[in-house]
Amino acid sequence: MKVLCLWYATDDELRSLKAALPEGTEVVAPKGKYFSRFEASYSELAPHAVDADVFIGFALPKRILEIAKNLKFFCWVHSGCDDLEHIGALSHFRQHGIKVANIRGANAHAVAEQAMMFALALAKKTLFKHKVTLEGRRLFPLFDDEYRSAMLDGRTIGIIGVGSIGSRIAKHAKGFDMRVLGVRRNKDRPAEHVDSMHGPDELHSVLGQCDYVVLSMPDTNETTQMFGDLEFSSMKPTAFLINVSRSGLIQEQSLYDALTTGRLRGYAADVWNRYEFGRSFPTSFLPRLEVHKLPNVICSNDQAANADDVLERDLRWGTQSVVDFVCGKPITREVDLHLGY
Repeated sequence: MKVLCLWYATDDELRSLKAALPEGTEVVAPKGKYFSRFEASYSELAPHAVDADVFIGFALPKRILEIAKNLKFFCWVHSGCDDLEHIGALSHFRQHGIKVANIRGANAHAVAEQAMMFALALAKKTLFKHKVTLEGRRLFPLFDDEYRSAMLDGRTIGIIGVGSIGSRIAKHAKGFDMRVLGVRRNKDRPAEHVDSMHGPDELHSVLGQCDYVVLSMPDTNETTQMFGDLEFSSMKPTAFLINVSRSGLIQEQSLYDALTTGRLRGYAADVWNRYEFGRSFPTSFLPRLEVHKLPNVICSNDQAANADDVLERDLRWGTQSVVDFVCGKPITREVDLHLGY
């Protein structure tokens, strides 16, 4: 059995992977200089890919799957699989019977903390008040609507997508004595810290009750662009929206209109629209309407999972999936190739 790491794995990472696998398993990775440690080019990987049984990695070079005739298992060291869908990889895996796993949940703690940071920063007008202080200004009059902070205590938060991240957000929200409403595909599956669980058909009634809404669902054919005018009109104009999932869930024009007409109090996100050539025109890698520059928006750019412990957990969980496959065991985090997650 041959396992190919699709990134410039360190000696420690390779030793750890080899130690976990049965004796005799070949483990290889590209060597030499690199621009980004977590990706490698087709030319660097091709000599190993032609006879590899297993791929594990953070990035997938173009055309590499076409020559990987022996490939039987692919471990994607990310939580979401929508990027694999976009580049046609999931279709290839379905067509050739290749099993896939991800590391969903590995970054749940970090992303959930980012979501709560966003909720607090929006509520407390953190960036605005920091700027005012740096400028030496004093906000007056006290308790004016424009300057007064919002509260989390006693308010209602709606979590759209109650998986590993959403469940963790619910736990944190309870620490602020919030009422927690959840929306997910299987509403009958219990979730700790959620006061009331609802199905997708109840989304609009849930939105109307919330002071904070967090999107933490996967981007699939069913959910892409699902948040538009109707969803924003269902929300309270005093509500905040937070997206720590995927930018494709929200229609950008609808978001811009809601933020600039008073239909939405504020927005925070770690994910932003990427208009890629071949799927959109013109191309761009930030919102076309520059939503991220609006005064009632705060943002980071794919940084929620850039935190202590995350990389180590990513690799540990990815390694476990490879071990499961090589040893013929059930794969704990196997991806349903038809659902896309």
